[in-house]
Amino acid sequence: MANQRDPATLERIRYWDFWSPSYRWNEMLTDISVANPLGTGQASRAYAMMHVAIDDALTAAWDAKYTVNRKRPSEIDNTLAAAVAVPASPSYPCEDSVAAGAAAAIITHIYPKEAQRVMAAAEEASRSRVLAGVAFPSDAQAGLDLGRKVAERVIAYAKISDTKWSGSMPFGPGYWKGENPGGVNDVEWKTFALTSPSQFRPGPPPAPDSPKRLAELEEVKTLKRTPLMISKANYWQYGQQGQPGLIFRLGEEVGLRLSEAGVENNARRAARAYALVYVAHYDGWVASQDAKFHYWAARPNQFDPTVTTVFPTPNFPTYPSNAATLGMGPVVVLSYLFPREAARYAGWAREWGESRFWAGIHFRSDIDAGWEIGQHVGEAVVARARRDPDL
Repeated sequence: MANQRDPATLERIRYWDFWSPSYRWNEMLTDISVANPLGTGQASRAYAMMHVAIDDALTAAWDAKYTVNRKRPSEIDNTLAAAVAVPASPSYPCEDSVAAGAAAAIITHIYPKEAQRVMAAAEEASRSRVLAGVAFPSDAQAGLDLGRKVAERVIAYAKISDTKWSGSMPFGPGYWKGENPGGVNDVEWKTFALTSPSQFRPGPPPAPDSPKRLAELEEVKTLKRTPLMISKANYWQYGQQGQPGLIFRLGEEVGLRLSEAGVENNARRAARAYALVYVAHYDGWVASQDAKFHYWAARPNQFDPTVTTVFPTPNFPTYPSNAATLGMGPVVVLSYLFPREAARYAGWAREWGESRFWAGIHFRSDIDAGWEIGQHVGEAVVARARRDPDL
């Protein structure tokens, strides 16, 4: 197979060898998500599931590697020239194939119409390591099989019901009014790092007739939006390739910082970093949805229809702010992984949260409560990471 390396083959070998397997599969999920957008919660779930599957599968792979302790092909035959740097780990199973099997199974589960394309990519990624001379065919096949088996476990764990919500909404002053509230079933999703969706549920929002609520409403109504505020509100709503918030930016940031630290090719370390960050995003979403549908608080323009907004108000309750939660949770984890960038990350979280106030869709207390949940979620994920001796 090494003798079959023509220029086109070498290009595909280099493509799959770039940085970590997690990087390439995160890129593929992003490309598919941009072309086939999901809601924020569903997108967050997809990224968390994929990276948890890759991380768990590679952990299992490393156990197998050092149990079997098989030498790499070029260690057995030193006349074999590898096309890429030979990894400093045993050959069986192939780690790139493990990641490919896990990632492709998750993406196919989320996007079944992409199955043919994604499964073909997994086979190519796996075969590229054999063509590169760093894995045996049996290493590659075992890796694909292991990755797929782990993905099956993740899919079973994160299974969600397709039953239509049949609950009832509270009625009265200060309660949200509408139909088909978005993400109401998400409160039933299983979390990865939290013990339950309600683990960090905040106290109630200001009472509808309280001085604090009236003052907050006045603050929203009298805000004088600057062009910069409007620009930033639109950026955080639509600027991430058409999706709100940080979800695509997170993957780019993890890849860049791992490269800066010189560990971009460390498959296990990269997998854990991506998983931690995206679990904080996903668990934060579930936690904030739990609080939203526990309190059912009305939006500013439901208190006063004269309130104007920069973009349409989301179709679910106001308290707490999802954006504040989803901004804060992942940046707490990023700051743990890459502490030199902590101040920059804090700016992301604060600006995204503030942008929802600038847009007129949230009260100040919504944002404060979201930041509080996000901080707790991020700390819970970091506490989980601290139990891992490899990080």
